[in-house]
Amino acid sequence: MRFATRSLGRAVVLSAAVVSLIATSYAVEPDERLADAALEARARTISAELRCLVCQNQSIDDSNAPLARDLRVLVRERLSAGSSDTDVMRYIVERYGEFVLLRPRFGLHTLLLWLGPMALLAGVVSMLVRRSRSQRSAAASDLERPLTEDEQRRLDQILAADKSAR
Repeated sequence: MRFATRSLGRAVVLSAAVVSLIATSYAVEPDERLADAALEARARTISAELRCLVCQNQSIDDSNAPLARDLRVLVRERLSAGSSDTDVMRYIVERYGEFVLLRPRFGLHTLLLWLGPMALLAGVVSMLVRRSRSQRSAAASDLERPLTEDEQRRLDQILAADKSAR
């Protein structure tokens, strides 16, 4: 019985590994690849940093969209023509805008994008601290408040009932 369970477990792990490899395979087609391995590696590095404008959450290296293919081919053409990696990136950004970058550059025009989440987090933490302090002070003021006549009468009844029960 244990052997069957182990075999089944191994089969599940192996299947998951194969599926994950298939899911992360590149969309780069054989006819797009460059013969020069160094240029192809540079193209892959650049493609991994460019957003597919159709899919938006994938790099052009991972996307099967026709526009992503066109961008991959364009990157390879520019590299084959002798452009540096920075020149290729600059050309793509000039042509398609900074939205094409998966990781936008830090600048005045992207300041809110980069600092917004941190500012939002700081605001939430500040609000939680203030709320906690106000609840503590409200609880403390309730403890310092004297009992009303009804509360004092009820307390006296409870204490008298406790003494008589002993």
